Amino acid sequence: MHDVRTVRAPSMLRLAAASLAGTAIEFYDFFVYGTAAALVLGPLFFPTFSPVAGTLAAFATFGVGFVARPLGSVLFGHIGDRHGRRPVLVASLLLTGASTVAVGCVPTYDTIGVLAPLLLLLLRFLQGLGLGGEWGGAVLLTVEHAPAGRRGLWSSFPQVGPALGFLLANGVVLGLSATLSEAQFAAWGWRVPFWAAGVLAAVGLWLRSSFAESPRFLEIDDHARVPLAEVVRYHWRLVLLTAGALSIGYAIFYAVTTWSLAYGTERLGVSRDVMLICIMGAVVVMGALTPPVAMLGDRYGRRPLCLIGCAASALWMFPMVALLATGAPLPMFLGFVGAMLSFITMFAVIAAYLPELYEPRVRCTGAAVGYNLGGVLGGAVTPIAATALAEQGGRVPWAVGAYMTGVALLSLGCFALLPETRPEPAVVAEPATG
Repeated sequence: MHDVRTVRAPSMLRLAAASLAGTAIEFYDFFVYGTAAALVLGPLFFPTFSPVAGTLAAFATFGVGFVARPLGSVLFGHIGDRHGRRPVLVASLLLTGASTVAVGCVPTYDTIGVLAPLLLLLLRFLQGLGLGGEWGGAVLLTVEHAPAGRRGLWSSFPQVGPALGFLLANGVVLGLSATLSEAQFAAWGWRVPFWAAGVLAAVGLWLRSSFAESPRFLEIDDHARVPLAEVVRYHWRLVLLTAGALSIGYAIFYAVTTWSLAYGTERLGVSRDVMLICIMGAVVVMGALTPPVAMLGDRYGRRPLCLIGCAASALWMFPMVALLATGAPLPMFLGFVGAMLSFITMFAVIAAYLPELYEPRVRCTGAAVGYNLGGVLGGAVTPIAATALAEQGGRVPWAVGAYMTGVALLSLGCFALLPETRPEPAVVAEPATG
């Protein structure tokens, strides 16, 4: 058996903080594309389409990233289960960072014609491939270092990363939007956030250079030869249930952060800055509450919180779209906050819940595939479906509310079929001496 190093409390804190920072950087790369898709990519890369069709086409390239994420989880999951969690973090960050910088360099349709959207599609695919490996590596390295009774708390730190990445991405866009004219932003300003990804990726690689390998991985004597084959053969039902269960979380997050941004600016005539501020405010609330909610998961269990979050989502989707349709900042903000609260009730504990559902020898593949398939069902489809459904109704997009409620009920049923995994309270991490 491999030697397993003891992780003391300060080391656990450093590991969790570095994991959070790395995850935030990778999700910055992913989210900055979603913001650009909602605001400028349609007319720049699909100028022959109508405004609505151009937005749909831009969201379709956005969705390609989600389709690539399960493939990335298979590729990097194989590496994580065969060779360790740590190599996954370096390789996935390099791939995502490089492809994001490249997006900022792609000429528009007016310059190279149809090659422009094709290059956009390819780079978005590579972004998704890298992010598909990121979540599994970052979460597992944290979870498998953490003491059993505190897995929810420590694993919530990487789960704060998406909120920070989103805020960073949209903060950069908001700053550029406030200082540049519409013409300047469309000409070159939208590219700056993509170029900034190169600097952030370098910072992330430096932070991750000191990571130790997961002690749980080092304990495994018999590694799966083909992890995906074992997952498909023995855990296919679990993968499908977790994908269905997580779909409402993705649907909520991207309905709020991506679809509503496009809907508010294009259909309601709300300024881009107002929409970004309302959305970012809701994401701040979500990020701040993630660790406290995760601690509730350590105390009361993962599954009860997931069921509560799904039920709250089903009840809140119609009020959310009604508040959005007002076009007024405060009602929109309240609608977004309610949606994000139901979202984080589930997703604060998911980073501990999913790994605990799978045996260690295939955990990196199984947990990541289930997590990212949920992204296809909820994240890739929602902006496209919501944009199309909103066109069929009046000012209040009730059809979008109905669609989201249906997804929430599907997820509720899947969570109901999953078992509880919360371990009995264990001895906490050994305090540091000296």
